[in-house]
Amino acid sequence: MNKHTRIAIFASGNGSNAENIFHFFKDNNQVEITSILCNKKDAYVFERARNINIPAFHFNNSAFRDGSEITTLLQNQGVDMIILAGFLLKIPQKIIDAFPKGIINIHPALLPNYGGKGMYGDNVHKAVKAAGDSKSGITIHLINECYDKGQHLLQVKCDVLPTDSYEDIANKVHKLEYKHFPLCIDRYISELE
Repeated sequence: MNKHTRIAIFASGNGSNAENIFHFFKDNNQVEITSILCNKKDAYVFERARNINIPAFHFNNSAFRDGSEITTLLQNQGVDMIILAGFLLKIPQKIIDAFPKGIINIHPALLPNYGGKGMYGDNVHKAVKAAGDSKSGITIHLINECYDKGQHLLQVKCDVLPTDSYEDIANKVHKLEYKHFPLCIDRYISELE
């Protein structure tokens, strides 16, 4: 790697994927996690950010929809790429335009199945269980103007047993996220150089 890549992470909740990504890259001199941004004031991701000493910023939904303030903040930090790690809002066009080919999301299902508005977290795992699917997994993809429709970078499957609860499915999917999301980000950065 020749280029130093600066990453901002967007999260809406617990932040376990955000922390996992931070730990994966913390000893990498070519990749820096500059900040974590979150739309929920009481999200646990702020506690995680304090524990790992990463600046964290809260924004309200109207500021996010406008996109100008957040885009300026990221540009002032020299951010090259945004990683969505459990982030639930649709990315405004202004932010997409500022980071073309530079926003990566992880979805807890095998897209195009179980994608779109309202399909996140346990909603997805409950839908997989209700459908009786024998497979689930993750899709890591670039963001565009449509929910969960961007170019796929990676899909990884796991088996769903008839006896699995939606919590069991969630646990299997989380393991895939923790293992594959940082590796996929690292590979994508290398391919951009």
